[in-house]
Amino acid sequence: MDIPNILVVDDSAVFRQLLLKQLDEFGSRVTQAEDGQQGLERALSEPFDLIISDVEMPRMNGFKFCKEIKNNPTTRNIPVIMLSSLDSDTDIDKGFQAGAAAYISKAEANGGLCSTIERVLEKFKSNHRHLILVVDDSLTIRALVQKGLETAGFKVAIAENGKQALALIEKNRPNLILSDINMPVMDGIELCKTLHTTTELASIPFVTMSSNSDRSIMRRMMEWGASAYLVKPFNLEQVVITVEKLLSDHFLIVLKDKQRLEAERSMMLASITSLIVALEARDHYTRGHSEAVATLVSGMAAQMNMNPDEIESLGIAGRLHDIGKIGVPDNILLKAGRLTEAEMSIVRQHPSIGASILGSNPSIRELIPVIRHHHERFDGKGYPDGLKGTQIPLWARMTAVADTYHALTSDRSYRRGMSQGKTLSIIEDVRGTQLCPECVDIFIDFIFDFVEEGVEGETPQGSNLASHKKKQGVQTGRIRLVS
Repeated sequence: MDIPNILVVDDSAVFRQLLLKQLDEFGSRVTQAEDGQQGLERALSEPFDLIISDVEMPRMNGFKFCKEIKNNPTTRNIPVIMLSSLDSDTDIDKGFQAGAAAYISKAEANGGLCSTIERVLEKFKSNHRHLILVVDDSLTIRALVQKGLETAGFKVAIAENGKQALALIEKNRPNLILSDINMPVMDGIELCKTLHTTTELASIPFVTMSSNSDRSIMRRMMEWGASAYLVKPFNLEQVVITVEKLLSDHFLIVLKDKQRLEAERSMMLASITSLIVALEARDHYTRGHSEAVATLVSGMAAQMNMNPDEIESLGIAGRLHDIGKIGVPDNILLKAGRLTEAEMSIVRQHPSIGASILGSNPSIRELIPVIRHHHERFDGKGYPDGLKGTQIPLWARMTAVADTYHALTSDRSYRRGMSQGKTLSIIEDVRGTQLCPECVDIFIDFIFDFVEEGVEGETPQGSNLASHKKKQGVQTGRIRLVS
């Protein structure tokens, strides 16, 4: 957790020292101010994560100070905790009306301050991760709602009508939408209906704001997909509480749905992987091929500094890339010796078969292009679709290199596996024709990162590959196969 930068505003030097001791144990950076005026000056000159303020102070009291903080767009999203010996219900109400996030009696500060600080900081941090889109043709309503939400720590975007809102949504998707109903160009009803024609946008919580309190309108808006209905004039705190509640509930629903999908995906992938293992077990020549390709293509992805999710997905794609061979008859798949052209035409169907088998599962949609296109060639002479160059998806081009490398270095019924040096020379020779040049370069860099002292293996000295590596200042040496 980042060290919070806290401003303490109190006219009592003794109490400030007591607070400093507590906040030091909390691990905070602390700036002090002796009254509200000095506190305001410091809040405007330096960014703070939190302000703790007394109420009774000279020049400017805590209520006035808090209002000034919340009225200034620069500082309004800084949470303020009021800490005072004035702890009547009236004083507490005045503190919250001024915009305080919490109000603590000084008598309770020793036991409850740190926990309150943690709660307030976490809440504002959570709110600041969310973008709220406010859609209303009234400048006054937009300004009031924006101020209320920003005071609570939210990021806010504004639009004057539904059409303008859709344009903003295309550029930056909000976490929640607050919309009026009666607006020019596109009203809130049409906006709500439009959003709910798209699965992704339909999941954004939509809150209606309207002066129309007709129950039938409310029910229709809920049927069209609205999550809540606020009747104008409303209390800004009501808006903030509604937004926080909806985002909290929405987060929990999304989290549970994500966990369910991940569990289903894991079970499905485990079943398919077991099927591939069984498939490859029929032929000891191809046993472990898919796992080896997965390891190689994952290493390439790491070499490219892809994010962990992409690396994991590429590894899964590597394991599944030959799933379509389940549709190839054993007498062809396990045949000793070279295949006839007619038999090869059947084998060439396996990418399409694999894509067809897995294509209906939305949880692995991003893997289907790898399964379908890993036998395309960079020059357009591959199969099944004859894609050329960058028409071939990047992940499929990467898998093609890893697949080629492992296939050439592995024993087959009709030949022994090639040495690593010869394999890498062949890969260099087909760079730009069969295989993507950039992916070949990435693969070579990845393989040479595994150069180790004392590991037996041949280096392709004298080949184009050796020259290629020497030009890049990479020492060619003994290489081990990563499998």
